[in-house]
Amino acid sequence: MSYPARLAAIIVAAGKGLRAGQPVPKQFAPYRGSSVLRHAAMALIEGGIAQLAVVIPEGADEVARDCLAGLEGVTLVTGGQTRQESVARGLEALTAEAPDIVLIHDAARPDCPPHVIASLCDALQHHPGAIPVLPVVDSMVVAADGLMAADAKRESLRRVQTPQAFRFDAILAAHHEWAGARNAGDDAQVLRAAGGDIALVAGDERLKKLTFSEDFMNDTATALPIRVGSGYDVHRLVAGEELWLCGIKVDHEKGLSGHSDADVGLHAVVDAILGAVAQGDIGQHFPPSDPQWKGATSSRFVEHAVKLAAAEGYGVGNIDLTLICEAPKIGPHRDAMRARLAELLGVTEGCVSVKATTTEKLGFTGRGEGIAAQAIATMVARA
Repeated sequence: MSYPARLAAIIVAAGKGLRAGQPVPKQFAPYRGSSVLRHAAMALIEGGIAQLAVVIPEGADEVARDCLAGLEGVTLVTGGQTRQESVARGLEALTAEAPDIVLIHDAARPDCPPHVIASLCDALQHHPGAIPVLPVVDSMVVAADGLMAADAKRESLRRVQTPQAFRFDAILAAHHEWAGARNAGDDAQVLRAAGGDIALVAGDERLKKLTFSEDFMNDTATALPIRVGSGYDVHRLVAGEELWLCGIKVDHEKGLSGHSDADVGLHAVVDAILGAVAQGDIGQHFPPSDPQWKGATSSRFVEHAVKLAAAEGYGVGNIDLTLICEAPKIGPHRDAMRARLAELLGVTEGCVSVKATTTEKLGFTGRGEGIAAQAIATMVARA
């Protein structure tokens, strides 16, 4: 997703996170096959944010770099004693290439739907600040000394989430004005104290904050133990091209034509993995219109799909692949194909099946015009 304004984000990851009951601060704790922090960063990047300032505890550079390895546009910033100090340092780190809009997000919220970012940016066309909120559905009371002290009107209350979005110059000025004042609950309070209006947009339950140990346990308990995806691909056979199938070069009078190496078997496997974890399809991640993928080896696509699945907390259980063609004969290459697939997927050969069939001379495969492949991937939730 792209926006007319320049966007950046600050991820506040400088807290201790002790209530979560994890062996490390919760932002660095394992979650869905990765770390909480990495999920938060990837969600913002996938939502169109190219510049991230990640505010971390003093001395946490190494663990933070490990969590964010391979992500581009990330700057690490050492946080302060309070949340406001940490955010202020993050804002200062962005001033060299100041954005138009900055999102300030809690690292403990690992998911961020793109539509929330879009709604926040839309609201900033008319207001200096915007925050996502959810309605309060339970009855509310004011408590004092363990007793009910007064009613609270839930109709006028909202649950506040992050990311909170601001015009960069407005929130930077508000933090400068706030410096030395009492601690604020969030950055919307800082801007409002400086006289800025805060728009409310619809939040999302996916923005849930991980706070307690059961939040991590519930993730494992509610995840589907097994997910299944299917993939199908076709490429044309032409003279003058190399023939690659399942990562193996096969001697044949014709090869498969495509933007990449056109490995129809691997492409079907990629789509099966992506489908199992609801991450789109191969064309979405590696569009043929992008020149960087011209002639690319399809093994890169498989490795990418496996990493995406791991980030969702799933590993490959088994792959069942069928190649559909009249020629070449697959049997002499089957063992090599299984071995290469197992290597790419990080599983044993016993988890990979490669089969072949013909269409009895019917259709484009029967006429030798192309090769088709269909794959089923079983993905298993990691403990």
